[in-house]
Amino acid sequence: MDVIMNSHEKSKGIVGIIVNHKKTIEMIFGILVVLSIICSPFVKVNYDLTEYLPGTVQSKQGIEIMEEEFGYPGSARIMLDNVTLYEAKQYKDKIAAVKGVDIVTWADTTADVYQANEFISKEDIEDYYKDGHSVMNIIFDEGDSSKVTSKAIDEIKKICGNKGHYTGSAIQNKSLNENLNREVKSVAVIAVIVIILILLLTTTSWFEPILFLLVMGIAIIINTGTNILLGEISFLTKSVSAILQLAVAMDYSIFLMHSFTRERAAGTEPAEAIARALRQSGRSVIYCGLATTIGFIALTLMKFSIGFDMGVCLAKGILVSLLTVIFLMPSLILRCSRLIERTAHKPFMPPFNKFAKGAYKIRYGVLILAVIMAVPCFIAKDMNSFLFGNSSVGSSEGTLVYKDEQAIDARFGRSNLLMALIPNTSSIKEKQLSEEIENLNYAKSVTSLANTVPEGIPISFLPKSTTALLHTDKYARMLVYINTKDESALAFKCSDEIKALIKKYYPENSYLIGATPCTQEIKSTITKDYNFVDKLSMLGVAIVVMIAFRSLLLALLVLLPIEAAIFINMAFPYLVGDTMVYMGYIIVSCIQLAATVDYAILMLSNYLDSRSHSDKKEAAMEAIAETTPPVLTSGMILSCAGFILYRTSSITAIAGMGELIARGAFLGILLVVFMLPALLTIFDKPVIKHISNAKKRSERRLQKIKSISIGS
Repeated sequence: MDVIMNSHEKSKGIVGIIVNHKKTIEMIFGILVVLSIICSPFVKVNYDLTEYLPGTVQSKQGIEIMEEEFGYPGSARIMLDNVTLYEAKQYKDKIAAVKGVDIVTWADTTADVYQANEFISKEDIEDYYKDGHSVMNIIFDEGDSSKVTSKAIDEIKKICGNKGHYTGSAIQNKSLNENLNREVKSVAVIAVIVIILILLLTTTSWFEPILFLLVMGIAIIINTGTNILLGEISFLTKSVSAILQLAVAMDYSIFLMHSFTRERAAGTEPAEAIARALRQSGRSVIYCGLATTIGFIALTLMKFSIGFDMGVCLAKGILVSLLTVIFLMPSLILRCSRLIERTAHKPFMPPFNKFAKGAYKIRYGVLILAVIMAVPCFIAKDMNSFLFGNSSVGSSEGTLVYKDEQAIDARFGRSNLLMALIPNTSSIKEKQLSEEIENLNYAKSVTSLANTVPEGIPISFLPKSTTALLHTDKYARMLVYINTKDESALAFKCSDEIKALIKKYYPENSYLIGATPCTQEIKSTITKDYNFVDKLSMLGVAIVVMIAFRSLLLALLVLLPIEAAIFINMAFPYLVGDTMVYMGYIIVSCIQLAATVDYAILMLSNYLDSRSHSDKKEAAMEAIAETTPPVLTSGMILSCAGFILYRTSSITAIAGMGELIARGAFLGILLVVFMLPALLTIFDKPVIKHISNAKKRSERRLQKIKSISIGS
């Protein structure tokens, strides 16, 4: 597509293909849409963050061995209200019999609940029964996200009726799945309504918003369907990719339509108008798309591979949108050109000439303020408080899972399941380890085969059907419940202590698995990813801009306001005392860079065009007046999309991402419109030199083309 941007003769050929082969192009896109609709339901969604850990970390290795030897089970915790001890026992037995349930840990593991009440010690059962309330820990046959586990949870809820409260990783995943499927639909509806309203206010035809949404809708359907090539995507990708693709890639269709409208206003026929619009806007659209794509591709190099999942999906979405706008949208514009003209109306937005004069006057004030704020914000953004694990996503404040978890914790304290995986070499060592862990003051219970079988009975005498839950030929499994959160400084300390005890008895081939150790590994992996991904995305965008404008200085000038906006945006949570989910933080940094670079490229292009025939003051004001309408439209769409995610999602990670995106888009508009023109006027001399050199290069190319044509 580079020929669209540089050579009139060559671009005529490509533009000619786009304009003259409308039916073929429409047929190709029609086939892609049908295939994508068929494929979309078969794209699996993953809700387990531990799946994205690199294979080199201990937790991931332990999980793989656990899956091979025992399966990697899901877990849940249930509290029943208003039950006697004997009723609780009956509920426990019914739950244990549910298909998909492996182990139910309850009071009958520590006491004989069939004795008369006066013989039952409260101390023996208070971890599981008190004041008419009973709690039990459940381990399932299959993983947290398994359909078998999901059906088992439904069956357990039927058994418990309105007496039950439910928490744990399996419950969180099921809740996350149900909330996500419901919320994605409602977010899409609200977003489309808001975007239509914004487009109606900022366009000059009643039909244009429908055309924009049709083009983006086709691109989103194709991107969603082609996710089948990935096999499965993360819940984060599913929840935000469509709305972000819509919000970020809308720029390209707006740029093309503005160019077409300008040509038609000058009296050009529709076919020639769209050809000229493609040539004029081709450069900006392609380089904006490439810069955005590069920003997202940087995510794919994260060691925590949810970045690969998100990066591939978003980058693919931008490329699909870019191709849809360049190849399909011209055909749709030509087909609908009469309808666009018939539904034309006076612009609701006033000309931005007066605004441009005001923005130009305060440009240095905004620049100084942004520089002053950027330095402390750069420091503050690294002082934010973060959450990293599954529990920070699945049991967000405001959800039913969160309420149930609070109710259970208030009655019985916290219960955090860790699983030790150790070589099956010595029942004596296994028993000693079990007892040492059990003596820790934060340990609630330890279940191992060595401490379950009565003394004097060799484990080898027991049938495999009895021992298979905790022993295989190679490994032994130990279930350890501790009274901490899944994710906290205390939980991490306890996890490290238990890990040290395990290594004392089994220095090699031993592992500690569970929400807490996995969260520790996620934290360690993803925090190392951030600086690498942040720098790489910035470098990638800088290279694209440098190639586009053939100037390192211009690339740096484009990045400065965007980076300042990112620093200020990311410092806000620290200033107001919010805790963020780290995945959202790292992903939004890339999204904000990738999305708002479009605004800066457009401002720079308009300034360079104006500067070729005006002084720097006039060029700056013309650039501001010309750039603000499309940037405001695109920025408002992205900001509103983020705000909708923030206000409608019950999932903390997604709501947090939405808030960052909304604020980041707004800050990006402000700094590009006010700060970038200030930088361009300050560095006007080298910019002029750049324009002069660009003209000379263009003249030399034209001379070569003429000499070749004369020679032929």
